[in-house]
Amino acid sequence: MLGKECERPNSMTDKDTAKFCIEELKKAGADKSQCVLSKSEKHELNADAGKISLFRTTFNTNIRLMAIKDKRRGFISLNGSDKTAIEEAAINAVKFSEASPQDDAYDIAEVQSAETFDDGMVEPDLDRIYDRLNNFITEVKKRYPKVNLRNSTIDFTRTNSYLLNSNGIDFTSSRGVYTVLIMFSSQDGKKTSSFNYSIFSSKDLEKEIIDSSSINTLLRQSSEQTETKPLEGKFTGDIIVTPDCLGSFMRFISDMAIRDGSLIADTSVYKNKLNKTIASDKFTLHSKPVSTEIADGYFTTPDGYKAENLTIIDKGVLKTFILSLYGSKKTGLARVSNSGDCYVVDPGDKSFDDIVKSIKKGLLVARFSGGMPNDNGDFSGIAKNSYYIENGKIQYPVSETMISGNIPQMFLDIKDISKERVDFGSGVLPWISFNGITVSGK
Repeated sequence: MLGKECERPNSMTDKDTAKFCIEELKKAGADKSQCVLSKSEKHELNADAGKISLFRTTFNTNIRLMAIKDKRRGFISLNGSDKTAIEEAAINAVKFSEASPQDDAYDIAEVQSAETFDDGMVEPDLDRIYDRLNNFITEVKKRYPKVNLRNSTIDFTRTNSYLLNSNGIDFTSSRGVYTVLIMFSSQDGKKTSSFNYSIFSSKDLEKEIIDSSSINTLLRQSSEQTETKPLEGKFTGDIIVTPDCLGSFMRFISDMAIRDGSLIADTSVYKNKLNKTIASDKFTLHSKPVSTEIADGYFTTPDGYKAENLTIIDKGVLKTFILSLYGSKKTGLARVSNSGDCYVVDPGDKSFDDIVKSIKKGLLVARFSGGMPNDNGDFSGIAKNSYYIENGKIQYPVSETMISGNIPQMFLDIKDISKERVDFGSGVLPWISFNGITVSGK
């Protein structure tokens, strides 16, 4: 057994331990406090180089304490739930708060009705875990003999969390979810493809792995990519971004430009765009942490609110920022009961094949490697595991090719969104084609 679980020297339940944390923070001098206690049990089956190699079960307890004193805030985390360690951590959390700068925006969530949330299986189906991984390895060898499965992992994690604060917040959350991670490349003689990977979550592993998410497509593409061609010259054209890669571009909007950091710093390109158009009217983006569409979501936000589904962009119009309690107090804008992630993009009205047929010259971009965009959304980086498109047909896999553009302009210039979408368990995303991207070959 791997992992470490500190034993409590008493008979306190996990809920009792969380309450004890709040009591100790108050005793240490905190004016306001919050405790999040998470206890997880993970069962994991691994395969290396296409052979099942390891099964292990790990246990983990993590406690995160937050103390506010005199409008100053301090955090501390600890593993395990030893009573003496909690007492010391509470004292240190208050000490850390005393050393931080004052900020009127530091606060905790107001009291809400106590609730218990639960989703997913309580116990893993170990036979199914083994069968799914073994069947996957067998099927890959049969369908795609060039593919080298570097590492394949299925795990089932059951997490129980308790979120309490000194205002009376009392949320209990439990979730069980399977996660599958596949890492692979292909080889044909001395020729090799670029490395690729895929990860998805599931409540029940009902489908075979190769038929889940975009696994089969990625493996087929990998086996084709042992021989690539460089692009010559430079052109401005269209790109089709796959569901696996779409997050690399959506992240500018969802994780950078409409959250606390950029809005507090007043650097967001969308700071004055609430209820205004920031994307094509074909584009609608939701964050759905408590939707049945999502296997691996969340029930509460880090600042102590019951999570809610949210439409972020509706037919191109920015409907909300993703602001925490702190971000709301700093900016004067509305707080939302949502931490982002769990993204669902509405499907379009064209098939993937028809989108390809509409491209005169461009790329199918399946993976992107680049630095963070600047505050204006300008980006440049390498398209990997990608294909050249000309006259409505996918021509051949390309060697690593530079692409550049501006993300806010990209989303205004959406050409098409596919009817088909990929369900990753943590999000549901389509293929999207964008106009006006600069593609630079050799």
